[in-house]
Amino acid sequence: MFTGIDEVDWASLRHAYGSAEDVPGLLRGLASADPAERETALDGMYGAVHHQGDVYDSTLACVPFLFRLAGRAEVADRGGLVELLVSIGGHGEEEDEGGADGLRAAAGAAVRAGADTFTRLAGDADPGVRRAAAGALVRFLDEPDRVLALVRERITVERDDRVLIALTEALGRFARMHPAHAADAVALLAAQSAPPYGPGLRLAALGQLAASAPDRLPADLAPTVVGLLRERSERRPRRPDRPSHPHTDTLVGRLRRLRPSDEEGARLLRTLHGALDDRVDDRIALLCGQLTGPDPVDRCNAVWMAPGLFHTWRADYARPVALIGEQLGEEHDRLRDAAVAVLEDLFSLAAPAADSLAALVASRPDLWTRRWEHGPPSLGRPLKALARTGDARAVPVLAEVLAGPVVPDDAAAAVVHLGPAAAPLAPALRHHLEEAPLDSPEAGTRIHWLLSALGALGDTEALPGVLRILRRPADGSHPSADTLVPLALRTLAAFGPAARESLPVVRRLLRSGYAVAAAEAWWAVARDADAVLPVLLGELEREGRTAARVLELLGPEARPAVPALRRLAGSERLWDRTAAACALSRITGDVGSVAPLLRAAWAENPWTHQPIADCLAALADAAAPLRDLAETELATRRRHTARPDGRGSHDVPADEALLRVCRVVAEA
Repeated sequence: MFTGIDEVDWASLRHAYGSAEDVPGLLRGLASADPAERETALDGMYGAVHHQGDVYDSTLACVPFLFRLAGRAEVADRGGLVELLVSIGGHGEEEDEGGADGLRAAAGAAVRAGADTFTRLAGDADPGVRRAAAGALVRFLDEPDRVLALVRERITVERDDRVLIALTEALGRFARMHPAHAADAVALLAAQSAPPYGPGLRLAALGQLAASAPDRLPADLAPTVVGLLRERSERRPRRPDRPSHPHTDTLVGRLRRLRPSDEEGARLLRTLHGALDDRVDDRIALLCGQLTGPDPVDRCNAVWMAPGLFHTWRADYARPVALIGEQLGEEHDRLRDAAVAVLEDLFSLAAPAADSLAALVASRPDLWTRRWEHGPPSLGRPLKALARTGDARAVPVLAEVLAGPVVPDDAAAAVVHLGPAAAPLAPALRHHLEEAPLDSPEAGTRIHWLLSALGALGDTEALPGVLRILRRPADGSHPSADTLVPLALRTLAAFGPAARESLPVVRRLLRSGYAVAAAEAWWAVARDADAVLPVLLGELEREGRTAARVLELLGPEARPAVPALRRLAGSERLWDRTAAACALSRITGDVGSVAPLLRAAWAENPWTHQPIADCLAALADAAAPLRDLAETELATRRRHTARPDGRGSHDVPADEALLRVCRVVAEA
């Protein structure tokens, strides 16, 4: 197995942490009779030699030895070695933006050169090896007819359900990789999706059909899948579906312990949901069926499928969200915790589950805060989720938390979502702001959220506490100054004319490094354009987009800034151009002259949609030349915050805020 290993100059090779001289020990550890040593060695391979999917010269040097280890029947856990080879070779299949990276391409070629080994391993006595080899055959053997024949043969003789599912998944990949040979693979998948095959295999086939040949899916897809899930659950043994492993504090070990209790079921569902993609109605129906099933494990898997749908596509999710809320009353800890975690990231979209959240918060005071071994406590997830829905039932509970001996730093963060209902919390928030130690770096997060909350409430009685922060040296010498001073100034801006007492302090800051934020506060409090225009014009070159945004707030009062803003609108920087165009349209009342620029920005970067939409909403009828942007956005089903790789984003509130503004623009 290790012939020639000492002839490699490992010390001259590199991995993620420097010299690869320790790699021979890792390779030998993979063949150890001690399970803990094998797991530690595999962890080292992923942690250093194949760190975060990267490929190094030492990774390439390992490939021949990994193939030898995978082919020796006396080596245990060889399925994991085949998976490692697939991961190493798989990163060479796709090109980076600047062309295929040399080492990655070489890794792909090295694994492809040894692909005949996978044909032997596909019939190995170890089902774990056969399962891993199934996908490797399709990915690395460059003979489509031979690959299809091998997979077809293995399906005929295989008796292990988990290996059969892996072969079915390999068929789906084959159909997508080789369109010219896909017909036979799709026919096999269609046959496997129907009786007499078992429910797990049929689910796997349906997931692959959804990705490869959606026209072959049954018309009653959701009821069919839900029925198969329930049948599978009835057959599933109530024991771990994978062999026991040593309890080691390795990354591999931790990831293994974090896997779902029904990992195979979770993967089958993830594949199907991912392949259905924008078939939102089908996915909602499927989720609702999963969430009303009798098996808590199936429901837990369904809960974890929901974020990918909710965070990527716009739709009416009231029913599935309410069903997720119903899981909060379960005694099944993993299911309840999953439901809370999903609802926490939905903000106002979690409103249909508010009753369930409120019931959990009321019955479990121990969940109001979360204690950590190190560091201060944080707000408990159920209470945070309830507050983020805007539900007033969170207010009395937050009052108790704020009155406690140790207040979570993020307790005030929940207040900003509660609107006027949170007014009773203002005295406690003011007290904590006035008592916060300004010299403590650790207090920065708490002060940040306190300022945000008091600004959102418009609590002008907090003015002394805000001024306490601003009266500190304006030279950035105190902790978190660069963050807290601008935020304190924005809090004053939120108070408006009621904060006139602050003007002497703000005047001093107009001549500091916080000049733009101070100008915004001065305008909001004093409405004195003569005082802030020179400041903003002076900052326009250095703080282009930020200064332009404040000039936009001045509207027609900022006409002297028009020439400078027109120059900024020609900037190479997208955000400077966008901010300048928005400011020009608000100042002149004419969006037509900058409409091409705003259209281009809207098309170039989805994150420009919100500031542009805000500008159009402020223009009212004058926004007519660009109203179609808002109308198109409202008709688009994909969230503007969804990531280009198809994965959802946790920033649901930003997308919902954009939709609200676009409705205003469209209805103007």
